[in-house]
Amino acid sequence: MEFEPVAPVRAYQRVVEQIEEAVFSGRIKPGDRLPSERELMVQFGVGRSTVREALRVLQAAEMIRSRPGDPRGPEVLAASPAALHRSMHRLARADHLGLSELLQFRMVLDGSAHLLAAQLRTEEHLAELDAALEAMREGVSKGFAEFSHADVAFHEAIARATGNPLLVISGEVVRGVVLELIEDKLEHADDRTALMRSWLTHHEEVLGAIRASDGERASRLAKRALYDNYAEYVPEEQRRLLQPLLA
Repeated sequence: MEFEPVAPVRAYQRVVEQIEEAVFSGRIKPGDRLPSERELMVQFGVGRSTVREALRVLQAAEMIRSRPGDPRGPEVLAASPAALHRSMHRLARADHLGLSELLQFRMVLDGSAHLLAAQLRTEEHLAELDAALEAMREGVSKGFAEFSHADVAFHEAIARATGNPLLVISGEVVRGVVLELIEDKLEHADDRTALMRSWLTHHEEVLGAIRASDGERASRLAKRALYDNYAEYVPEEQRRLLQPLLA
């Protein structure tokens, strides 16, 4: 048997891990205060620089808020959708993630969101989708900026219909990054109006499936449209990562 080399762990990382575990387990709750720097030094048996580095990492992760000179100690923050959004956006823009992985992830997300939305949507959600679709129709003649804004509203309404804020946040992040990577699709389209009309037809079909509570059809439509629109930007040898999602 062979073992892999291990990376050395610095003391501040151990401090971060213990504080994170205390927060995740509920032993420390949002609004609670951590001990002062001096007390943390005593409890962890480390120097001031180690404690300050650990607090810096926790503050950058938006787990705590620390004010210089505050004698009460750093405040533990509640989990924030905005913080999750920023973290996911940084991850999605990482160099080691290519368009194939991002597009695959979006196909999984959108397929699941459409499936759930078809089963869980209310009349209010349908009204939102109707309004967004009508705005898309108007956008065909007004221009792509208007059309795109309504398109985003349509997808956001589907995500909200799932009732799951993680799907809302994840969808926003991945959708935005994928669009940034392929933003030249419309820029170089021979006929923008024809392209917008084809996307409008797709959204009408999706809304019909959601209105009929046909989650499987809505999911298939979502994944197929993503593949048809964006797979051309993925190297041919990597498209196999996407194709199983079309089954």
